Amino acid sequence: MTSGASIPLGRHVDYPSTYDASLLFPIARAQGREAIGIGSPLPFVGHDRWHAYELSWLDSRGMPHVATATLVIPAHTPNLIESKSLKLYFNSFNATVFDNYQDVRERIAADLSRAAGGDVLVSFGLPPVERPRANVLLDTLETDVTVYGPPDATLLAVREPVDIVEETLTSALLKSNCPVTGQPDWARVTITYRGRALDHASVLRYIVSFRDHCEFHEQCVERIFADIMALASPSLLSVEARYTRRGGLDINPWRGTPGAPVPAAARDERQ
Repeated sequence: MTSGASIPLGRHVDYPSTYDASLLFPIARAQGREAIGIGSPLPFVGHDRWHAYELSWLDSRGMPHVATATLVIPAHTPNLIESKSLKLYFNSFNATVFDNYQDVRERIAADLSRAAGGDVLVSFGLPPVERPRANVLLDTLETDVTVYGPPDATLLAVREPVDIVEETLTSALLKSNCPVTGQPDWARVTITYRGRALDHASVLRYIVSFRDHCEFHEQCVERIFADIMALASPSLLSVEARYTRRGGLDINPWRGTPGAPVPAAARDERQ
């Protein structure tokens, strides 16, 4: 008989039995931004929108309640929150008594705001499932791909002769790996810009070059923003990635030039 210790899978994790805000693990955004060459003031505005699918607690009679929630963490907060710590934090609510939904929402908002270093918006419920509208679906292009990591900004190119356009590109082929667990992270990325026309095949090859790269979701989006901005200096740039769910959570970072329209809150069909 095969023992549990010999199975090459994840090991047993002792989940918290009582509410514990100290489980949240903030990570300074400056660490990842320094590696990308992003300093202060930030060249973008944006947010990280989280969808939580597994939230539960007890009422005063001991009856469990379940809910989904949407969390919005501004990109200018000094810290991002590591996803596994957020999962463990939410699980600490499972055997904890709250009087009502409002108390739960306020507790989560206060704890996440403290960890992020700025105001975090928390609401119950999830946005609708909608596919991003795009002029160009990059995944249908026929092109050779040879780079799977690290991300290579030299793959990006503008079209010649120079043409000024405003368009939206999307691809469901963004994949990177978690720098903490090594697990794969999958996403649809949508890029809207106004400026020198990007070579579409070059953008697709660049997106695929993240495939074996280890970096947090938020930092991947900021890297894409910074690399396109460095190449083409568009007057408007918006980059949003909708990552698939892991551990009852998905994250949707968005970064845009100041004044860029904020993408409507929505979920991808893979979420």
